[in-house]
Amino acid sequence: MPHRNVLSLFRRVSLAALGASTLLLAPVAQADEEKPSLLLSLLMPSLVEPAANPVESALTIHEIPVVPQPPRTIDLTAAPDNLWERIRNGFAMTNLNDDLVLHYQLWYQNRPDALRRMVERSRPFLHHIVEELESRGMPTELALLPMVESSYNPMAYSRAHASGLWQFIPATGKRFNLEQNWWQDQRRDIVASTGAALDYLQTIYDMHGDWHLALASYNWGEGAVKRAVDKNTARGLPTDYASLTMPNETRHYVPKLQALKNIFGNPALVAQLDLPQVSNSPYFARLETARPMDVKTAARLANMSLEEFQRLNPAHNRPIIKPDSTVVIPADKLATFQQNLEEHRAPLSSWQGYTVTASERLESIAAHFGISTSELARVNGLSEKARLGAGSTLLVPGGGNTENLGHLLNASAPTHIIEPEPTARTCGKSAKRAAQRCTAPAGKMAKGNEKSPTPKENLAKSGKTNSKVASNSDRKPASAKAAGATKTASSAKSAPAPKQAKPGNTAPKLYARK
Repeated sequence: MPHRNVLSLFRRVSLAALGASTLLLAPVAQADEEKPSLLLSLLMPSLVEPAANPVESALTIHEIPVVPQPPRTIDLTAAPDNLWERIRNGFAMTNLNDDLVLHYQLWYQNRPDALRRMVERSRPFLHHIVEELESRGMPTELALLPMVESSYNPMAYSRAHASGLWQFIPATGKRFNLEQNWWQDQRRDIVASTGAALDYLQTIYDMHGDWHLALASYNWGEGAVKRAVDKNTARGLPTDYASLTMPNETRHYVPKLQALKNIFGNPALVAQLDLPQVSNSPYFARLETARPMDVKTAARLANMSLEEFQRLNPAHNRPIIKPDSTVVIPADKLATFQQNLEEHRAPLSSWQGYTVTASERLESIAAHFGISTSELARVNGLSEKARLGAGSTLLVPGGGNTENLGHLLNASAPTHIIEPEPTARTCGKSAKRAAQRCTAPAGKMAKGNEKSPTPKENLAKSGKTNSKVASNSDRKPASAKAAGATKTASSAKSAPAPKQAKPGNTAPKLYARK
């Protein structure tokens, strides 16, 4: 009996301790119901362990970790708003790394103002060039090439007679069907010259299979580059761009383009230099003109200044746009131009053709039509002192006489017959008398200017000889006669040369003095 009392007492103490521990661990159990009390699991495992489910016990639980989000990628199918980003996405040329590239990159970076001006000049043309490059599958680095060639100035003209954004010389321009005549020079035409330049670059790339060699050919000539490649091949030397022997201009040509690529290909550097962004949208639209139109009239119809219109249409040499010519208008002004053209009732041109009927100086023609001589000479490409012969045709101000203008427009160039200025005749055949100008033929002088004969002339006419005079002449030594002859010859040498007229478009004929 005593041991039963002790056992019951022990059970009561244990139950009391268990109740106290349950009260203390209740908040923890409420915070985390999935984690049972350690004491409960030890003392009463039946209360803690749930009944085993035969289906759940047969499955293995695997924790699936959260997949991290990948970094943002470039979507090449979406058009970026900034054209520089679109150009960067199309870079495809092998990079060139040498000291010349570093030199020119620092040179450009130290002149951010010049870079900004160049970007502003490129703004109207850059989107069109990128569109053409992408449609042909060509590297977009080539959109930076006009910065090297012309600083994106469509009126640039070099000492080698290269012209336009892409700096075509006359022969290469004709080879790629760029029209060059009195009316226009398509080497300055934005659309035509871009198409011709990309055709040329594709041709020389197909020849060499290397863009650096293609660029060297564009600057130096494909024949010269081919000879340099063949020379290195014969010597067993490398034939890449850096290994060829070439002129300094060509040696520095590709590094300049690479330096610009390094600058515009780095967004942080573009922001640091504060270079303007260019919108990735068409800047201009094109339309054909059915009738002749003045350049000033076209600018007025588009609500543009004359300078802005000529910047987009720099190919026209004359103040008239020929029929069936392409006119470039800003895209946001195209509807305005078309509406104003439909409502325009006055003649589209204020010029007419004029044919010279008799030899006439340009200044007298200018006075007849109420225009300055300098302006008339500039419009027709003549010298201000030109003298035109009969049959010459000119572009002069008029009242919209389309009939006379039509004959002139149908010709590739007007007829300019330049006549030399009339010169006074020389009298006699001797060198001494050749220096004297005659105002009238010999023997037909005016009566008042007739001179009375000298006594010696009277004696010569009558056949009589003065013995005293003759004796004196006989005493003259031979050296004196020689001196007289030398004097005559020296006077002939010192005679002033006839003045020559300043040449115009056609040099006047020069007559040699006998």
